[in-house]
Amino acid sequence: MHHSDRGSNYASNQFVKRLEALGALISMSRPARPWENGKCESFIKTLKREEIDARRYRTLEELREHIHEFIEDVYNKVRLHSALGYRSPEEFEQAQTQGVKWSPRALSLLRHEEIYPDV
Repeated sequence: MHHSDRGSNYASNQFVKRLEALGALISMSRPARPWENGKCESFIKTLKREEIDARRYRTLEELREHIHEFIEDVYNKVRLHSALGYRSPEEFEQAQTQGVKWSPRALSLLRHEEIYPDV
């Protein structure tokens, strides 16, 4: 899932085609509704504060390894999330397989070329 605001870089045809080629689900906030991106913004803030800004990296590969480790081993398995009833995402997903299903609602996406047909 890739959720973004309506920045021209995210709405460009080239970027959207790349996401589609990767099989990503594309979601975009509606105009003048910045809170729709709140959970994504919160995740990025957490990633920056608890991982990226918390250490120095010698190489890009080292950065990638630590980000992967943080997301898979800390954020998804250990870190408690208030939006999930103070459970980790892994615990939350396990509960969903045993009961009520929950899925994020994808928002509509207009590509840059559809928003600005003359471009």
